Amino acid sequence: MEGLNAPPPPSTAENSLLTPEQIKRIELNRLKAKARQRQREQEAGPSSTPNPNQKRPLEVTPVVSTSPTVPKPLKRDSRLGKYFEYDLSKMVNSKGGFLVEDGKEVDEDSRAKERERERQRAKQNLEPPMYLDPSLNPKCRECQSIDIDYTYKKIFGCLVCNKCKDKYPEKYGLLTKTECKEDYLLTDPELRDRELLPHLLKANPHKSTFANMMLFLRCQVEDFAWKKWGSPEALDTEWERRTEEKKKKKNKKFEEGLRDLRRRTREGVWQRRKDQEHKHVFGVTEDLGDGMGRQTFTMDDPNQAESSKISTSLELEQIEVNLFRSKTLYVPTRARGVFGGQVISQAIVAATNCVDPVFGLHCYFLLSASPAIPIIYFVERLREGRSYTTRSVKAVQNGKVIFQLMCSYHKPEPWQPTHQWPMPEVPPLEECELEEVRFRRQATREDLPSEVRDVFLSYALERENGPISVRRAGLTTENGMQTSMHWMQARTGQASHYEAPYQKCILAYLSDLNFDNFRCEDGLLYVVICPRAASGRAVVHGRLYSQAGKLVAVTCQEGVVRANVRGPTENKAKL
Repeated sequence: MEGLNAPPPPSTAENSLLTPEQIKRIELNRLKAKARQRQREQEAGPSSTPNPNQKRPLEVTPVVSTSPTVPKPLKRDSRLGKYFEYDLSKMVNSKGGFLVEDGKEVDEDSRAKERERERQRAKQNLEPPMYLDPSLNPKCRECQSIDIDYTYKKIFGCLVCNKCKDKYPEKYGLLTKTECKEDYLLTDPELRDRELLPHLLKANPHKSTFANMMLFLRCQVEDFAWKKWGSPEALDTEWERRTEEKKKKKNKKFEEGLRDLRRRTREGVWQRRKDQEHKHVFGVTEDLGDGMGRQTFTMDDPNQAESSKISTSLELEQIEVNLFRSKTLYVPTRARGVFGGQVISQAIVAATNCVDPVFGLHCYFLLSASPAIPIIYFVERLREGRSYTTRSVKAVQNGKVIFQLMCSYHKPEPWQPTHQWPMPEVPPLEECELEEVRFRRQATREDLPSEVRDVFLSYALERENGPISVRRAGLTTENGMQTSMHWMQARTGQASHYEAPYQKCILAYLSDLNFDNFRCEDGLLYVVICPRAASGRAVVHGRLYSQAGKLVAVTCQEGVVRANVRGPTENKAKL
């Protein structure tokens, strides 16, 4: 059965008139025409044939399609609020400035009111007509021209042409409200009264959200100001009086600030003098027998209230069960505050007084404090365990927490495995030179500046009177990293008076972590390594060994260490 689109077969009469060659040519042309038509249809409609990049061309998918690739409709954003949907194809122009839906009645009253408003607006913006009689037309007060500015006439009631308005700005210029208040001393109520001073409203040029500008005609402002103050001379006198009063108020405020600065400066000077007052620093009481005792004191610099015995530096006064107060505070030479090791050791003394002395010690933290006021140490009992006990110590000065310490006391467990870093080979303690002797020897150099000599002598005096004697044991450099080693020995007097818990508080004067029992007065080797120093900061690791080679403490501290070197200055272009 032939297709519906196939052409009808030629009749017998027609076939008899055509030769076989012509019939063949006609059939070929018909096939070519069908091929061209099929090609045009493929080019006009969507195609699924891959393109040279083996990609299907883009095509539009109908909304009613059930294909899974049909995009989902966009959801309406809830932040847009409520809205109404209108079918614009059903809208009819009501000729009244709004659209109404077809089939709804139009409110004739509303349309009438809207037409009246439009007529009034057009009438206001319309310039008045010109009369054929010249005497009836308004004229410029300066040049009698009829080409007047109708905005000036409507707002200010002033008849002036555009040419004269630009020619006489001292009379017809516009002033802002700020200029009227500052130059003519007018008030806000006067400027808002349209009957007294009519004004023109214009959009603020600085920002569209600002209030509109109020512009006033200069001649009207001056006439009102002359009436208010009597004359231009009286206005000038009042302006000078107010300017002088403002200057006096400004000077008064400056004087008050200066007096406050002087008062605070006097308080600072008084505090420094108070700090420099002579203070007796008493040591521990020595029992002489028969109910008698002896107590010594030093007469050094009050900021150097560090006794030659470590007991004075660690001595605390117990105020309550968990509350202690420092007795002496020590400021090292060229330092900004109290020696941090003393604050740590005093905090550990306070914490140790609140635990069983058989426990070991682990502590960390460091801050500075002022030497002028005693430090209050508050001990908080955080945890009571069988092997570990935790204490928190807060140091308070001037009502502020300046130091906080966490101590973890550990009961010794000698049956546990033990290992340590070996002690480096150094000369014995007795063969090493004291720091104060080395500083005094360096101060005798002839090529040394006087300022540096004074620093060496002050360091020597500090080391000589300090509770810790320091001896340099060696200085090595390996792979660009320096390692300094010092023997440190506590000046405690009778070693039998200080048990293991107190020895650990003495060690806290120098370190952050300790392990086993030891005696600081026997001497400890302090090995210090600085892994990195950059950008004004440095990190140091330390190990403390006994003379027998036993590692008794490990330290780690980060501090600010800046050289006296300025960075490159930035050259900023001046506009």
